[in-house]
Amino acid sequence: MLMKRKDKAQRWISNKAALIVTLALLLIFTTLFPSTVKATTSVYTMTAFTNTSESNMYIYESYNATHYGLLKGPAYTPPSNLIRDPSIMKHTDGLYYVVYTTNWSGNTVGIASSPDKMNWTFVRNITLSTPTPIAHTWAPEWFKDTNGSVNIIVSLSPGNYENFKPYVITASNSNLASTSWSAPTVLAGIAPNYIDTFVVKTGSTYHAFTKNETTKYIEYATSNSLTGPYTFKGTGDWAGWGSWVEGPALVQLDNGSWRMYFDGYADHKYYYSDSANNFQSWTAKQEIAGLSGMVRHMTVLKEAGQPGDIRKLESFNVPGSFIRHYNYQARIDSSISPAEDAQFRIVPGLANTSGISFEAINYPGYFLRNNNGNILLVKNDGSAAFRNDATFKRVNGLANASWSSYASFTNPNLYLRHYDNILRLQPVVTTLDKQDATFREIAQ
Repeated sequence: MLMKRKDKAQRWISNKAALIVTLALLLIFTTLFPSTVKATTSVYTMTAFTNTSESNMYIYESYNATHYGLLKGPAYTPPSNLIRDPSIMKHTDGLYYVVYTTNWSGNTVGIASSPDKMNWTFVRNITLSTPTPIAHTWAPEWFKDTNGSVNIIVSLSPGNYENFKPYVITASNSNLASTSWSAPTVLAGIAPNYIDTFVVKTGSTYHAFTKNETTKYIEYATSNSLTGPYTFKGTGDWAGWGSWVEGPALVQLDNGSWRMYFDGYADHKYYYSDSANNFQSWTAKQEIAGLSGMVRHMTVLKEAGQPGDIRKLESFNVPGSFIRHYNYQARIDSSISPAEDAQFRIVPGLANTSGISFEAINYPGYFLRNNNGNILLVKNDGSAAFRNDATFKRVNGLANASWSSYASFTNPNLYLRHYDNILRLQPVVTTLDKQDATFREIAQ
């Protein structure tokens, strides 16, 4: 019996030692080869109509809620041939839905759905009815309450495009294709002549941001109930955005602060502003890069996106210089503006998930791709050729094993390297070649 106990103890010590060695090797491996999929990047989807077309909806995506790339446009044209103010949400049935203004006059709002944000199908029009006539039904916005109810906040006018008031309708069940909707209930405390009301909820408080049609300011009110009564907390130019602004839409960012987007329709610009203290103060308004002056009244949906680590890639032999895109050409630079030009999502390889691909953080859907030895930033067209050209194999750095080098997945004898500051895919032979082809990944 004693011999058996000694044998078991020796086996336990041996197994423990093996486990310690395995864990140490795993730690070394994960240090040298950082995971390409350990992080999940939030994706922000914007639905909008544009200055050039109120008949079509356009879809944009972003990974930082600041720089948006076109996902599809036009993406949807409704039967009414007018789609203003499209508001997007993802429902419990797994589908995306937009609700939108169907016409300048009338008492309906429209709903369309999509399984992938790319292909949209008309679902239905909802007819609203109140004791007084409805002449104009504008700016519907989804609002999903914490009790699970699905609501639409909508602005109704009795006529002459005046005296809009916010109302709420609530779905009776989760089947949005067939559900009945409650009669419109006014949001008490918000007087006539307010439009474009957008509601978010924090804790037990409802926060309404709404445009005063008399003064042209976006104002702010709160309530302990969705239907009110609301008490105004910010009126006039309380946030410093100025007047002649409308269409507020809010989304909470990863850092916990809130971002509001709004339409500066008088100066033909689109802005955003952030609040880090529960709507008490706001940053100065800034234009949305690339879309200001083009998009109109929109909303943004935030979701957990596909895995991918956001990295900067520093040159081994030109310290302080990073891979960036400039006019769609990949190169290295030390002075980079905007900073996002040098930030990439390293995602599982498009052609093979054992490899990696580099997606631009400020141009969602655009990847670094080999084009006859030149590395360009190109929109993914979904082809096999694109996937192959945009997939690389990460290996130990050729000049420093604790850094990284990137070989072509389809031709492992070719590596990403810089030459005269331009990024190329070439054979690596000399010591200088190896240094040019070595980079350090810096987490963002």
